[in-house]
Amino acid sequence: MSTTHDVVILGAGAGGLMCALTAGQRGRRVLVLDRANRVGKKILMSGGGRCNFTNTGTRPEHFLSANPHFCKSALARFSPADFVDMVDRRAIAWHEKELGQLFCDDSAKQIVAMLVDECAAAGVDIRIGCETGDVAAADGGGFTLRTSHGAFGGASLVVATGGLSIPSLGGSGYGYQLARQFGHEVLETRAGLVPLTLTGAHAERLQDLSGVALPVEATANGQSFRNAMLLTHRGVSGPAILQLSSYWQPGDALHVDLLPGTDAAAHLRAQRAARPATELRTVLADVVPRRLAQRLCEHWLGDGPMRRFSDRELDVVATQLRAWPLVASGTEGYRTAEVTMGGVDTRQLSSSTMMSRLQHGLFFIGEVVDVTGWLGGYNFQWAWASGRAAGFVA
Repeated sequence: MSTTHDVVILGAGAGGLMCALTAGQRGRRVLVLDRANRVGKKILMSGGGRCNFTNTGTRPEHFLSANPHFCKSALARFSPADFVDMVDRRAIAWHEKELGQLFCDDSAKQIVAMLVDECAAAGVDIRIGCETGDVAAADGGGFTLRTSHGAFGGASLVVATGGLSIPSLGGSGYGYQLARQFGHEVLETRAGLVPLTLTGAHAERLQDLSGVALPVEATANGQSFRNAMLLTHRGVSGPAILQLSSYWQPGDALHVDLLPGTDAAAHLRAQRAARPATELRTVLADVVPRRLAQRLCEHWLGDGPMRRFSDRELDVVATQLRAWPLVASGTEGYRTAEVTMGGVDTRQLSSSTMMSRLQHGLFFIGEVVDVTGWLGGYNFQWAWASGRAAGFVA
């Protein structure tokens, strides 16, 4: 005999918990099931343990989807300010780091505790370490589930299982499996917000510079992001590269402006006039990390006293600095990706409720859906907003 609830939610992450507390506050009997051994594992590790819980500048254009309009309804009805109100009511101290990114002053544990406490106050039953097996539509409506904790039933079923990113934190394809089971299309998935890997000459020349970081503007496929770039043992990372990775595909050209906001040619000419005997690598070490300046001169730019460079030669150097070509071979994959791009096709979901158009009472929210935000709190805001939208009707 299955235990019957009004709402069964698969996944105790950001979207699942928001959906649960919202439905519970409506008086619904809510059960949350998660296979992980802790609630909100991705919340806990986010933002270096301080949780970049939203972004004040959230707008639909900060999200990628085959249907860019789909996210508008949910985001409009639960804004960053609405989540900040929840945080403020709990007296959780927070700060804006940069570019609208909001972080806890203390710990991401405070966000998880807030959500769990709200769920408890609303009578939500959360069970962790619970593997879900067969799921089926029940005769007469609703759903039945067989799990490692027994059999359950629910009038509504919310899939908040996330995507394939960071399997060590519970990422899996289970949500896509369920979507296909009920007739939904699942758009091709790939790793997003992920470091890029280098091979060949670029890898050989840069590998021992792992840990070197600098501000850049990275460009691919007509998209540019200005922020930090970090050289790693395997390639390049840092916010600028992670942002760009959602737009870059293998084979695409990738260029990096190593002196963003600077007229490189004018700077080099001024340095030649002021320091004619100074080596180019020394001049560059004033504006980029010394080890990188030396490597650039060894393999890309040439070197020698500034007086030896003609205007034309300085223009060539400036062009290289403004659009340094990086030949990326791929990404580090789901192991380190912050999000999974693609997912459940939004054409078969209601944008206002997140409910399936194919199966009454079935909902998909958060990362499992084909909506992917930029780096900087946008994906959490999508989780809160889509979870809230489903929780109001599930």
